[in-house]
Amino acid sequence: VQLVESGGGLVQPGGSLRLSCAASGLTFRLYTMTWYRQAPGKERELVARITSVAGSTNYANSVKGRFTISREYAKNTVYLQMNSLKPEDTAVYYCNAVSRRPGEPDYWGQGTQVTVSS
Repeated sequence: VQLVESGGGLVQPGGSLRLSCAASGLTFRLYTMTWYRQAPGKERELVARITSVAGSTNYANSVKGRFTISREYAKNTVYLQMNSLKPEDTAVYYCNAVSRRPGEPDYWGQGTQVTVSS
């Protein structure tokens, strides 16, 4: 199983980025996909989640109205569209996959750096 994130980079405050997480080696439609982030000196926190079947979403309060999570089943990919970026959004962003079948392991990507700075 592999989760490969891409799309990170340096952006000015107010700018946008779209992160992608391409999954392979798993039955994508059975996994709830979550974006987490970790800033230096801080704990990893949930940013946005999209469930496996219904596609329900939830977001951290700090990103509501600015970030949008979506998934494309044909490409086994989950996206995070980030708009109106702020310096406090600077972090390494990680993709996580959790199966709806009990007892199966969850998976993490390697992370992609997002830096918001002028």
